[in-house]
Amino acid sequence: MMPQPITPPIPERASVKVSVDSVTFLPDADAPPDRPFAFRYDISIRNEGDEPVRIRGRKWIVTGPKGDKLVLDGDGVVGEHPVIPPGGRFAYHSFHVIDGPSHAGGAYYGITRSGERFFTRIPPFRMSPPETLGQDADA
Repeated sequence: MMPQPITPPIPERASVKVSVDSVTFLPDADAPPDRPFAFRYDISIRNEGDEPVRIRGRKWIVTGPKGDKLVLDGDGVVGEHPVIPPGGRFAYHSFHVIDGPSHAGGAYYGITRSGERFFTRIPPFRMSPPETLGQDADA
C-alpha cells in the first residue's frame, strides 16, 4: 500500500484583510423560539495584494452562552464566489440567530489567480441582546 501524500497546511494570506464593519441587533426580526435573538453583521473583504483572489468558502464558529459551538461550513459567500482584484473590496451582510450572548469568528478560504490556496481570518465579534448585556458568552 502506498503512503498517502501529506497535504501541506493552507497558508494564511496577510494581504487579504477582513473587517467586521457593524453588528446590529434586530429586535423585530423573525427568529425561531429556541434562538430568538437576530443579528445582522456587515463584512468587508479587502485584497491588498498584487493579484486577484477568489473567495471559495467560509467556516464560521459561533460560541453560545453555555460554551456550545455551532460550526457553519459552506461554499462561497452569500451564494457567490467573488473575485477581488488588487486594491478591491467585496462587502456583504448576513445574519445570525442566537439564544443568548454569543461570539462569532472563523475564516474565508480562497485561491489566487496563480493557484495558491489560502485562508484569511474573520475577526471575532460579540452579539449581545440588550436584555443580556453583561452576561458572558464564554460561560
